[in-house]
Amino acid sequence: MICVLMMASGAAWESDAFATLTRAGGIVVLKRCVDVDDLLATATSGQTDVAVVGLDAPGLDPAALAHLRRHAVRPVAVCAGDAADPRVVGRAQRLGISTLVPDADLASLAEVVSTVEAVADTRVRGDAEPAPPATAETRGRVLAVWGPGGAPGRTTVAVSVAAELARRNTDCVLVDADPYGGGIAQQLGILDEVSGLLSAVRLAGAGQLGERFASTTRAIGERLSVVTGLPRADRWIEVRSSHLETLLDEAREAGEVVVDTGFSVEGDPTGDFGTRPSRNAMTVTSLTLADEIVVVGAADPVGLSRLARSLVDLRDVTGGAPVRVVVNKMRASLGWSEREIAGMVEGFSRVSSLHFLPWDQAVTDRALVAGRALPEVSDGPLPRALSGLVDALAPASVVGSATRRTRLRRRRSVR
Repeated sequence: MICVLMMASGAAWESDAFATLTRAGGIVVLKRCVDVDDLLATATSGQTDVAVVGLDAPGLDPAALAHLRRHAVRPVAVCAGDAADPRVVGRAQRLGISTLVPDADLASLAEVVSTVEAVADTRVRGDAEPAPPATAETRGRVLAVWGPGGAPGRTTVAVSVAAELARRNTDCVLVDADPYGGGIAQQLGILDEVSGLLSAVRLAGAGQLGERFASTTRAIGERLSVVTGLPRADRWIEVRSSHLETLLDEAREAGEVVVDTGFSVEGDPTGDFGTRPSRNAMTVTSLTLADEIVVVGAADPVGLSRLARSLVDLRDVTGGAPVRVVVNKMRASLGWSEREIAGMVEGFSRVSSLHFLPWDQAVTDRALVAGRALPEVSDGPLPRALSGLVDALAPASVVGSATRRTRLRRRRSVR
C-alpha cells in the first residue's frame, strides 16, 4: 500500500488527480494538504510514501523538498503544459524534483506514483552527476546552547564556546536563532543592521543559500563567522523551520556550528499548520538537529528550579543527542556545594557532563563593553571554566589549546 499526500494549492487539476489516485489499486490518499506548511507537518508523521505537489505551488522551495526527503517522502510534481519545456525543467531542477507529470496526462499519475524511485538524488534526470555526500570528517557538528527563561547566560556561553573554538584554530559558525530577539550582534559589537538570519532564510527559500552563504555571515577574526539574529522580536514569523534546517546544514560545511536558541519549547496553539509556523519552532528545530546540547541554568534557587523543569521538558524534544549541563553564576554566598547541585541535576536527567561557571561580573561587564568574547578579555577562573567546557565538547582541540596556554604562561613568567 502506497500512502500519498496531495498539495495542489487550488490548481484546476486537483480533483481529477484525486479521482485518478483513489480509483487505482494499492494507493491511499492520506490527505489533501492546504499549503506547504500543512504538507511538511503531515509528512513528518512518517506515514507517507509519496507527495504529489503542484510544481508552481506557492511556498514550494528546495528547503521544503529537502524536508520531504529527510522523512523518506518521494516527490512527484504535476506541471502545467509540456514537461519537456526548458522553463518547466529548470524549475524542477532548482527544486530538486526528478519526476514530472503534465496536467494533461493525469491518467498516468497512478502508475508514476506506484513506480517513482526512492533515491536520494531527486534532480531531473540527465543533470550533472551529484557531488559526493559530505562525510562526518568533512562536516561540522551542530552544538545547540539552550536553557530556561530568566537570563541564565545562554548567549554568553554560546559566544564564549564559539570564540574558544576559533582560538583553537577550529573554523566555527555562530548562529543567533533566538526567536525572541537576537543578542549576539550587540554582545560582539556588530553594528551592521542587516540580519544574517533573515538574509539566510530568504536565500534558502530561493534555493540560493549554498552559493551565497558567505554573504549572510560576518567574520570575527580568521576562524569565526557570525549569522546575526532577528533585528526585532516580531520578525520571527519570517523564519520557517525548513529554511533554518537548510541554514544549519549549509553552516556545517563551513565548520563547527554553535547555535544560540530561545528558551521555550512549548507548542503554540495559535500556530496552525495551515496558517503560520510556531514561534518556538526555531528553538525546537535547533535542538532536534543538534549533535550535542548545552543546557545553561543559573545557580540561584529560582534558576535551579527552572533548570530542573527544563531538563524534563528537553526529553520530549531531543533525538538522543548528548546533553551537557552548565550551572552558571556559581558563588559561595549561595551556600550550596557543587556536589549538592550535581545530585539535584542527576536526579532529573542523565547528562553527559556537568560544568560550573563561577560568578565574575567584572570580567563579564568588561567583555560586554568591549564587544568581545570572554576568552579574549581575561584568563581568569571564568574563561578557564569555559575552556573546560570546550574541552568536553571538542576533545580533538585540547592538545593545541594546552600548548598555547603553556606558551602564554611561559611568556608571562619571562616578563
